[in-house]
Amino acid sequence: MVDKRLLISTVLCLLLVSCGGGGGSSSPAVAAGGGVTGSGSGGSSGSSSGSTADSCGVSAQIDFVEEVATDWYYWYDELATVDAAAYSSAQAYLDAIVEPITSDNSGRDPGFSYLTTVSEDEARFTSGAYYGFGFRYALLNNDQEFYFSDTFEGGPAHEAGLRRSQRLLGIDMGDGFESWESIVARGAPSSEVFGPSDSPVSRIFRVDDNGVESDIEVTKAELTTPPLAGEPLLIPREGLPPVGYIHFRTFIDAADGPLRDAASQFASAGVTDVVVDLRYNGGGLVRVAQTFLNLLGGDIADGELSYIINFNDKRQSNNDTANFSVEPETFTPLRIAFITRSGTASASEMVINGLAPHIEVAMVGTDTYGKAVGQSAFDLGGDCDTRLRLISFEIQNGEGQGGYYTGLASTGRFTLYEAEDDVKRPFGDLNEDSLQTALAWLDGTLEKASAKSTYKRPPRPLSLAPFDAVWSMNEEAPLNPDGSVRSF
Repeated sequence: MVDKRLLISTVLCLLLVSCGGGGGSSSPAVAAGGGVTGSGSGGSSGSSSGSTADSCGVSAQIDFVEEVATDWYYWYDELATVDAAAYSSAQAYLDAIVEPITSDNSGRDPGFSYLTTVSEDEARFTSGAYYGFGFRYALLNNDQEFYFSDTFEGGPAHEAGLRRSQRLLGIDMGDGFESWESIVARGAPSSEVFGPSDSPVSRIFRVDDNGVESDIEVTKAELTTPPLAGEPLLIPREGLPPVGYIHFRTFIDAADGPLRDAASQFASAGVTDVVVDLRYNGGGLVRVAQTFLNLLGGDIADGELSYIINFNDKRQSNNDTANFSVEPETFTPLRIAFITRSGTASASEMVINGLAPHIEVAMVGTDTYGKAVGQSAFDLGGDCDTRLRLISFEIQNGEGQGGYYTGLASTGRFTLYEAEDDVKRPFGDLNEDSLQTALAWLDGTLEKASAKSTYKRPPRPLSLAPFDAVWSMNEEAPLNPDGSVRSF
């Protein structure tokens, strides 16, 4: 059967179907012997007949894709009618039938539907920790300036002394230092610059920290991403309760405790205005997103719908819902400024969209990625290793609002105040442009005229990594087992 965990991620763009929540939906059925089985599927069932080559071959795969797509694809009524016999692979056939949706510049399905194998797909979620230095970086001035944009607490880079806002001057890869400008000029691949992700290689980084140069040696180690960047902050205001600030990296299970602790801290301090920094948060687990929704909106919206998993009109019985509820740590923010970038996606967007009907929210930075849909996993079954990842539902808030295929602000429903990701300043620095702008909005000193409430961003090609300047070597970002983007 299909894995019944519910997960949102960005680069893989996977959303496995949940059987939990208020909707009582069931998972899409896994195909057996070339047909989709299960209640109401209308597919064939039973074991495969004939040879494995026949039952798992291109013809069987194409038949399988056709049957599943016409029944489960979210926009099944827009699929192209093509001659299946004209295609030499099931992927080519799938690309052809979804072409009306992928090519209409709507951003609805920029490659989110695809064929893979069961073993490869599951390895993305069951593989162990990866080796890395534990930092992200940003490139400025036509890639000539390299700044560390984030270092993971407890990781080797952070432990060695690397921090956001430091500038990289050069790297010793084993044959002496080479300047960053030289590395860029010769187009060195990231595998050479930073080494492989499966072994503990070392590099010496020459950095400029506010005018002080130093050489810092870092050896890769097994990494997990800390869900929060630093401790939550209470930013004092004269005559008013403090502003709560939290930088949230990824929706993984390890975030549950820190999020609850932050909410308790904010509640004790009487916080009513919050800055939630999601600038690098590409998503994660829906159950963690639901907890965050409850911590922020559970009191104000108790009992109301928080999100809807909406399938096509053939599959409405699979719809799933969840309701806001009060957690022991729930507090009552009245206004929330979300710091966002183009890498803010999926579960992050779900939280912002889910809270908007109940709490005054604003976005600060740039528009989000635009991942409003999710995929179900369908297996050809039998002895076949074929798995189809197909967009089968949309993620909506409790009022049925979704459709943010090119970003939340592009819907016109959200106020966006543009701000820079000032990587030359640490997170939490009151002069960092994004945080400064968020605080100005909360304090009422930001002119409404500066808002971009009707901002329209063109759809992003799938080939572009949904992460600002992190994967600047034009290589696909590797993934953690939870589906979040790995860093070096």
